[in-house]
Amino acid sequence: MLGRSGRAQMRAAVYHGARDIRIESLPVPIPGPGELLLEVHSSGICGTDALEWDGGPILTPVDEPHPVSGHRGPTILGHEFGGRVVDLGPEVEGFGAGDLVACVAGISCGACAACMAGTSNFCDTYFTLGIDAHGGLARYVVAGSAACLEVGRLGLDDDGAALVQPMSVALHAVRQGRLRPGETAVVLGVGGVGAFLAYAAAQLGAEVLAVDLDPARLAVAEALGVSAVLRAVPGSSPASGVLGRAGSPVSVVYEVTGAPAALAAALDMVRPRGRVVQVGLGADPVSIDMRRITLRETRLVGTRAQVFEADFADAASLIASRPEGWSDVAPIALPLDQLVSDGLLPMAEGRPERIKTLIDPWATSIRPASGARAGSIDRSSHRALERVIAE
Repeated sequence: MLGRSGRAQMRAAVYHGARDIRIESLPVPIPGPGELLLEVHSSGICGTDALEWDGGPILTPVDEPHPVSGHRGPTILGHEFGGRVVDLGPEVEGFGAGDLVACVAGISCGACAACMAGTSNFCDTYFTLGIDAHGGLARYVVAGSAACLEVGRLGLDDDGAALVQPMSVALHAVRQGRLRPGETAVVLGVGGVGAFLAYAAAQLGAEVLAVDLDPARLAVAEALGVSAVLRAVPGSSPASGVLGRAGSPVSVVYEVTGAPAALAAALDMVRPRGRVVQVGLGADPVSIDMRRITLRETRLVGTRAQVFEADFADAASLIASRPEGWSDVAPIALPLDQLVSDGLLPMAEGRPERIKTLIDPWATSIRPASGARAGSIDRSSHRALERVIAE
């Protein structure tokens, strides 16, 4: 369909402010130098999207231009997406029309000191598609080719491509904990990052204990290969239950919930000289007794997004490595018209109906999600386990 500009139009989920997302018809974007135009059939949503919709704008520019991207709202959301290449801008190499790619969404320059040091997640000009500029909750999106990875060779489909970005966040967190095969790790929270983190840690060969309030999520964690699960009790620390189940303090704790009391619980269950990785972010500051860290030589570290060059290809291989696919984690894809009612609203109210919610901008009704076509996976590309503890 052509709009008034004479350009083809597309449907998109456009963020105008708190509780104001509109499904609009916009011109299909044109790729510039080094950019790809992707046709999007699957895009994930996460807690950041729900937080922006419910109480923002927090990160997403609406009234003022973003200091790096220059984008001023309204903004198309969506930072977990893949797509089929339908057009290429000048100076693009290594991609062709029809390629299925996953996009990291975090855009870095590749030339500053942080990028040259292998820490592109701290790039001087870092910004994120779907947060700081238009993203993938639309039928088409423009993305820099340097932020994209061809994943069709792994046997992934569109839904699988959309899961690579959250897996890369999880894999980066696993590496921040320097987890080694045979060590015991606890994952606090089996949500949209925690589920992928539990899988990556189990695939490494760690003994993984997953903790969550929701028995359905714990059942998924068991299917993902964790060694044991523990149902948390609201208002109570899971530390004693973890210590009883593990038999002794553990090597690494991944705190994914961001709940105010969760960090204290993590410190109670980690061994001396163990590692605690704070993955989840809560809305309020957290107070802790630093003596518990100093006197036990606990290594408390954060984790931010992912490093495209180090994490993204391995994350794609991890998504492809699960023969049964990911329908238990991401069972359906919603149409754009149900983004708020069946996606963002339940998440904002703390009652998400599934671990990962996917959106298909082309769908007119809910469809089953598939995740990966196991029959065509190229296992020779599965390098994630070889380098998962590399710094």
